[in-house]
Amino acid sequence: MKHLFLNLKRFDIPVELGGVNRLAAPAEWGKVIVEQTQAGLGDYNADEAEFVDFFPEAHLIPAAAARTEDSPVQIGCQGVYRDDTAVGGNFGAFTTNRPAHAAAALGCGWTLIGHCEERNDKAGILAEAGVVDPAAVNRLLNREILAAQAAGLRVLYCIGEKSEEQEQWQQVLGQQLEVGLQGADLSRVVIAYEPIWSIGPGKTPADKPYIEKIARFVKERTGGLDVVYGGGLKSDNAAMLASIDDIDGGLIALTRFSGEIGFYPQEYLEIIRLYLGH
Repeated sequence: MKHLFLNLKRFDIPVELGGVNRLAAPAEWGKVIVEQTQAGLGDYNADEAEFVDFFPEAHLIPAAAARTEDSPVQIGCQGVYRDDTAVGGNFGAFTTNRPAHAAAALGCGWTLIGHCEERNDKAGILAEAGVVDPAAVNRLLNREILAAQAAGLRVLYCIGEKSEEQEQWQQVLGQQLEVGLQGADLSRVVIAYEPIWSIGPGKTPADKPYIEKIARFVKERTGGLDVVYGGGLKSDNAAMLASIDDIDGGLIALTRFSGEIGFYPQEYLEIIRLYLGH
């Protein structure tokens, strides 16, 4: 089975406020995305592919409510806190944070953990305290994975190396896997590989041999976990990624990168069509 993930980041912010949302009013945005994609995704056999949308928290309720009874769209959140509520324990003293049980109660079945943007945030906070050890970030992410799984969520765990880490990519990715997944139920984890050094305007995308090399490495280190390409599945690389046997899907974000850039449901469905080949 292929895994097609959608990370909607903060694409809900209107253009007039500096964002890229031309799709719908923010209060309707999550609902509109589900409504405009679930019928098209329903054309694919459930054994062929699964589809998971990671929404900012404000959109989880309307997105979940927009799902039809037979909707193929699964709902996920963009991260969880490392501690959680417990009967007889903490009942919700988590101001600003999103415990995994809160995400599950809002309709989530998945969470995204370790995205490069989250890693950068945690590393920046730790650096303010004088901590520059990457293993510290991996340990925090491991606690998030364990909390997510304890609440019944499945995890898309992102790993990746920066440009200054490329020569040590095996050590960097190996540590992210070893520390991040310690004690986790691997049957409920999918790995997303982000070649951070190749993502962004003006950078050269990772090529097929490089992605193949990393996917093989991850599968060897994890006992064969599914690996998706997290560097951006899009229309111009869908066929190439589909041709890699060890890649089991992709992570989509923007669908349009020039002109009126942003996320557009029909373009998303076209990326899915190109990747799955029909």
